[in-house]
Amino acid sequence: MIRQHQVTRRRFVGGMAAAGVLAGAPAILRGQNLSNKLNIAVIACGGRGGSNLGSVASENIVALCDVNAKNLDAAGAKYPGAKKYADFRKVFDDAKAFDAVVVSTCEHTHAFATILALRAGKHVYCEKPLTHNIWEARKIREAAAKAKVATQMGTQIHAGDNYRRVVELVQSGAIGGVKEVHVWVGRAWGLQSQEAAKKHGDIVYVTERPKEAAPVPAGLDWDLWLGPALDRPFNPVYFPGPKWYRWWDFGNGTMSDLGSHWNDLPFWALKLKAPLTIASTGGPAHPEIAPASMSATYEYAARGDMPAVKLTWHQGENKPEIWTAGGIPKWDSGCLFIGDKGMLLSDYGKHVLLPEKDFAAFQRPPQSIPKSLGHHAEWIDACKTGKPTTCNFEYAGWLTEANHLGNVAFRTGKKLEWNPETLKATNAPEADKFIKREYRKGWEELLG
Repeated sequence: MIRQHQVTRRRFVGGMAAAGVLAGAPAILRGQNLSNKLNIAVIACGGRGGSNLGSVASENIVALCDVNAKNLDAAGAKYPGAKKYADFRKVFDDAKAFDAVVVSTCEHTHAFATILALRAGKHVYCEKPLTHNIWEARKIREAAAKAKVATQMGTQIHAGDNYRRVVELVQSGAIGGVKEVHVWVGRAWGLQSQEAAKKHGDIVYVTERPKEAAPVPAGLDWDLWLGPALDRPFNPVYFPGPKWYRWWDFGNGTMSDLGSHWNDLPFWALKLKAPLTIASTGGPAHPEIAPASMSATYEYAARGDMPAVKLTWHQGENKPEIWTAGGIPKWDSGCLFIGDKGMLLSDYGKHVLLPEKDFAAFQRPPQSIPKSLGHHAEWIDACKTGKPTTCNFEYAGWLTEANHLGNVAFRTGKKLEWNPETLKATNAPEADKFIKREYRKGWEELLG
C-alpha cells in the first residue's frame, strides 16, 4: 500500500500551477480579505442540498430556495435571516443581495440555475453532474469562461489526498505509458429484474413509466420540480430522490452520477478532454429508464508525451476481464491504470502499485499537488481570493460531456465518432436527440 503525505498550504498556488489546474481560475479577485464573509444563495436545501448548505454555513446564508416547502421551512428555521423562494428564477430578481450561489437541485435543472448565476456574475458551486446533457455542459462551460468567477462542481473525492497521489504517480511515469484504463462501480440502480434490484439495494423496482397519477405530496410544487422536463403526472417512482435519478428525463443513471467521481481520476491523471470514439455494451436501451448494468469504452488520442489510451467504464454486474479472472484484487469499485511498466489500482481512499513485488523498493516521486483546503473550503477561498479550484467548470464541463457520451453511445447502440467542435456524432445523426433534449415551452430560452 502506498503511504499518503501532506503538503503545506503555502505551496497551494505554486502546486496548482504545477498540476496544470489554473485554467478557469477567476481573473478578477473577489472580496477584500479572508475575514469577509460571502453572502450565499442556496438553491435546493434538502438531501444533497442540505449537506452542501451545511458545508458553506461558515458564510452568510442570505437566500434559500426549494420547490419542496418542507425542505425550505426546515432550512429557514436554521437560517431565519435568509429570504425564502420556491422558484429559483425569482432568486435572481434580488441578485444584488448575494455574491455566490450553491446549486443542488435535481440533475435536469442544474444548468438552468447555474447559468442564471453565471450571467449575474456570481460565483457558483454546482452539484455533479454539472448538467443533464452534453449541449448544456457546453453552454455552462462557455458561460463560465465569460463570467470569470469562481466555479466548482461537486466532485468531493477530488479534494482527497489519495487522488492527488495517484495523479502524481501516473504523471511521473511510475507505471510507464498508460494505454488502457478500467473504471468500475458496484452500484446497480436502474432497469433490471426485481431480484437483481433487491440484490443491489435498489429502492425502486419499475420497468415502465406509470400511467396513473398520484396525489402530489403536501408542500411540493410539482410544476416547478419538473422545470424544463416535459409534462407528466406526479408519481412516487420519481420523488423523493434519488428515485428520479434512474429516469432519462430527470437523470442519467449511474454513468453520469458516479462517473463524475470515478472517471474524474483518469480524466485528471491522463489530461483527457474529448474522446475520438465511444462505444457501449449492455443494451438495448430502454426509452425511459437508465440501465443498471452497462459498459462504455472511450478512445482518446495521444496528448503531448502521453500515448493514445482506451478507457472502459463498467457498472453494476459488468466488470473488467482482469477483475473477473482474479488478476487484481476484487475491489467492489475501482480504477485500474495499465501501463507498460506495471499497474496502479485505486479507489476513493487507497491505492496500490501492481504487481506489488515489483514495486517493493519503489521510491515515489516528490509531491507536486498540494493538499486541498477541503472541497467546499477551496471554492469559498477562490471566491474571496481569486485562487483556482481544481474542479472548475472548464475542467468539469469536459468531464461531464465525456460521461454523457457514454450514455449517448448506449442509447444509440452505435460506436460513435465524435466531433467536439460541432457537438455531433458524425456517423450517427440519431444521437442528436440525446445530445440536446426537448424542453418545455419557455425553458430553453434561459440557456440561450
